[in-house]
Amino acid sequence: MTGLKTGLLAGAMLAATIGAAAAQPLTVVELFTSQGCSSCPPANANLIKVKDQPGVLALSFNVTYWDYLGWKDTFGRKEFTDRQVTYEPPLGHDGPFTPQVVVNGSHDAVGAAPGEIQGLIANSGHPQGPELSLGKGKVSIGAGKAPGGGADIWLVRYNRGVVEVPVARGENTGRTLPHANVVHALTKLGSWNGEATTLPLPAAGGGLSTAVLVQAPRGGPILAAAAN
Repeated sequence: MTGLKTGLLAGAMLAATIGAAAAQPLTVVELFTSQGCSSCPPANANLIKVKDQPGVLALSFNVTYWDYLGWKDTFGRKEFTDRQVTYEPPLGHDGPFTPQVVVNGSHDAVGAAPGEIQGLIANSGHPQGPELSLGKGKVSIGAGKAPGGGADIWLVRYNRGVVEVPVARGENTGRTLPHANVVHALTKLGSWNGEATTLPLPAAGGGLSTAVLVQAPRGGPILAAAAN
């Protein structure tokens, strides 16, 4: 019986550990990049190195403002450019640039040097906002302290994994560029005012993965994140 009790206790402890890991807060790493930017490939490669790290949600947002150089970014969208532009004043920048890595909406770096993204992750900590979960077609956000005016709830659809893109023109002519966890859609689902909130979660199509971010408005810190 002692052996059985010990085994049951060990199993319970293991289950608790797994549950705790599943509930681990996510550090959100956003790379703003462009296929038309010759400085971006090293940052793309660095994001690939951290994309499978436990507790990290790595996302590539391809911007559009280098399209005029001769290559239209195949993943670029205006709303991704707008997201980056919104970040710049709070981060102390006059305007957007690539590559740029933003962690938890509050810390940034170029991200192209070896180990630079990993160092930014280590120094940024985890979001300290409300509990957030996805499942059964809904987003559930727990009660907590919200910023003045509430927080934004963002729905992110992304392609989990690495995709290789051959570039035929522009600064990266002839290169094949790897991209990690490419974002294909960004939509504002609603707002969070500090009260427990449940919202419907639209089904994802095209084999895309889903992430939800609760974020202070106007490019503020990310308060909570969850992904399926």
